[in-house]
Amino acid sequence: MGDEHPLQVNNTSSSRCSFINAVPDDYQCDVILTVKRATGTFSLVACLFMLFAIWLFRRYNSLAQKMIFSLTVAAALDSVSYVMGESHPEGSLCNFQAWWLTYFDWTALMWVCLITFNLYLNLVREIRTEHYEIPYHLVAWGVPLLMSTLPLMAGYYGPAGAWCWITDNHVRWRFGIWYIPLFSLIILMTCCYARIICVANERMRSWLGTFNPERERRKISLAEEIRPLKWYPSVYLLVSIFPLINRLHNAAYPENPVFSLMLLHVLSAPLHGLANALVFGKDTWSQLSTTGIKMAIQSRLCDSTTIGEYHAANQLVKLLLEETGRFRNNNIHSL
Repeated sequence: MGDEHPLQVNNTSSSRCSFINAVPDDYQCDVILTVKRATGTFSLVACLFMLFAIWLFRRYNSLAQKMIFSLTVAAALDSVSYVMGESHPEGSLCNFQAWWLTYFDWTALMWVCLITFNLYLNLVREIRTEHYEIPYHLVAWGVPLLMSTLPLMAGYYGPAGAWCWITDNHVRWRFGIWYIPLFSLIILMTCCYARIICVANERMRSWLGTFNPERERRKISLAEEIRPLKWYPSVYLLVSIFPLINRLHNAAYPENPVFSLMLLHVLSAPLHGLANALVFGKDTWSQLSTTGIKMAIQSRLCDSTTIGEYHAANQLVKLLLEETGRFRNNNIHSL
């Protein structure tokens, strides 16, 4: 989430940016804004491609797959906030961008936490969670609404660097709304995954012995569920650490922003969507071979053909029944 510290710009400068010292050609400003839009666009395209792959390969049947789909939608909408244009002046548009960014950053984080929690319940506690789908959605979309609306109601949103967010006058809110919860949840997810992996390894060791097809199927399924998810806390930490470092530097030295830290900030912060697509879509990416894509497309086309043939057959049967009814009525009247 963006929060580079804005600086007062020389009045004689025509700089478009308030977050960096103005220079005659504003090259640093152009670099920051270009990198922000490029990484945001790259992340958005990755999420859209992930959504297409989910639809193409029908990865939306189980609860876990539906949760990954919802996460990808949230990550795609989060990426939109990074391509909304240049640094906006204070006003309604800036407040909207700040609220949008906070809401969908939180929504993506909530879905990651709920996916971890769901796997923990399934594997460690051995609890079936199919009936938790609605509560999951209430939490995933409701908690972010609260967290994003509080600064809006308090009037703390405004220009905050290359994009709008909580202004630099409210440092405690920045930490309280985002950074402290973010890294606390990353630590909790790491602990959960450590426990999940330990339990999974114990289960697999207990299954060693006589060959059992059902047991082998379950072992493979268990490994596929855990393999991509166990890396996610590290990936999330990687794309969040530079924004935190830049924010801490801004708090310590508010009048001396470092261009390299700001560049790393705008380079990594918009990549949550791409990280989600790479980690949670790892099993889907493995199917992206020429043969796999052809088979998936043929399957989709067969569905359309079947539906069309089914609809046409129903219409034909309906017409035949109507004609039969008319024939019988005519015979009755003739008698």
